[in-house]
Amino acid sequence: MLVEEKLRKLGIELPPVPEPVAEYLPYRKTGNLIYISGQDCRINGELKYEGKVGAEVTEEQGYQAAKIAVIRCLAVLKSAIADLDDLVQVVNLRGFVNSAPGFVRQPMVINGASEFLVQLFGEKGKHSRCALSANELPFNTPVEIEMVVEVKT
Repeated sequence: MLVEEKLRKLGIELPPVPEPVAEYLPYRKTGNLIYISGQDCRINGELKYEGKVGAEVTEEQGYQAAKIAVIRCLAVLKSAIADLDDLVQVVNLRGFVNSAPGFVRQPMVINGASEFLVQLFGEKGKHSRCALSANELPFNTPVEIEMVVEVKT
């Protein structure tokens, strides 16, 4: 099944590509690798969740924030390659969790992104990753996701 058909069946529409908020590019392609800049959990320009996971944001909300962030990564990817079926594999995912003191379940939060990629792409969505704690993230977002993918040349 085509990736965009799967997205439609899941009721997911890719958002417009977010404009960078500083001096960087939404993505950089080198060879057949695309490095996608960090994305947060904005929907229509507003953060869906705000604050630290384990305090103002629950673990489940953090999980959903990671899913939203990776959907934004896919919007950037689509702007780079036009057809998401040209993805060869998701290579690496870096997840940052704005964590309250004592919150140590960052891997479960970032699973919101990882599990969605596997649901959407199957084996091609499996990736290496890190799930890191941060004491602050830009704009008080609970999660930021970066992604590296391999695409057809």
